[in-house]
Amino acid sequence: MATSKLKYSEEELVAALQRNERTAFEFLYDHYSGALFNIISKTLRDEERAADVLQESFLKIWKNIASYNPEKGRLFTWIMNIARNGAIDAARVEGRKPVMDDIEGKIVQNEPDEAENAQHLSSDMKAIINMLRPERKILIDMAYFQGYTHEEIAEELQIPLGTVKSRIRTALQELKQYFAV
Repeated sequence: MATSKLKYSEEELVAALQRNERTAFEFLYDHYSGALFNIISKTLRDEERAADVLQESFLKIWKNIASYNPEKGRLFTWIMNIARNGAIDAARVEGRKPVMDDIEGKIVQNEPDEAENAQHLSSDMKAIINMLRPERKILIDMAYFQGYTHEEIAEELQIPLGTVKSRIRTALQELKQYFAV
């Protein structure tokens, strides 16, 4: 698409999205769909269903972009949570638990045929997340990339729910420092 030559800062992209500019939505899709599809696929393990959830996620992003508040977090975090929650909902509607594999804390990696920008984003995120302590890294992986709730993480890892919540909060505070502009 022609949007590959466009460049937006995050603020410019959000403003253009909130003005419902088609090129901004094309840019958003071109640059983030690979990473979101990967997150959804890791949760659902069904490419066809993952593609449907990805489409539903972008529709929800489009309809709700006016509610995005940059003071509460980065755009990618907001859209990632929409996609992740959509995948969790889809798994639960089908009457099953979100998939959990690789409990050793490996983080989402894009397939070689996915968009270059999504790969770059994923590798940057992986590098930053890998800087966390192992006990925090695994929780971020489970909660944000594999679609587990805090309760499910506590049950799976056999640690108290309060410990899960405090470690995730601490990890997110650490990650926030890395992403601070």
